[in-house]
Amino acid sequence: MSGTESEDNTIYKVVINHEEQYSIWPVGRETPLGWRDAGKEGTKTECLAYIEQVWTDMRPLSLRKKMEGPDRADESSI
Repeated sequence: MSGTESEDNTIYKVVINHEEQYSIWPVGRETPLGWRDAGKEGTKTECLAYIEQVWTDMRPLSLRKKMEGPDRADESSI
């Protein structure tokens, strides 16, 4: 087995964690703890294309919230 992507017949699902970070996981395996299904299944290429389309801000949710918090609003008035 050469291990090239073109030979990968695995069906994947897109998963997302509490920080709104995305990954892919084989459909036949139990979703890992801390992750939930994002509602997309397909080939590796299809799932990665979906992630590229929807995951437009790579910062973790906690960082985005901190940067958008009240302290940030005070800085803009200076």
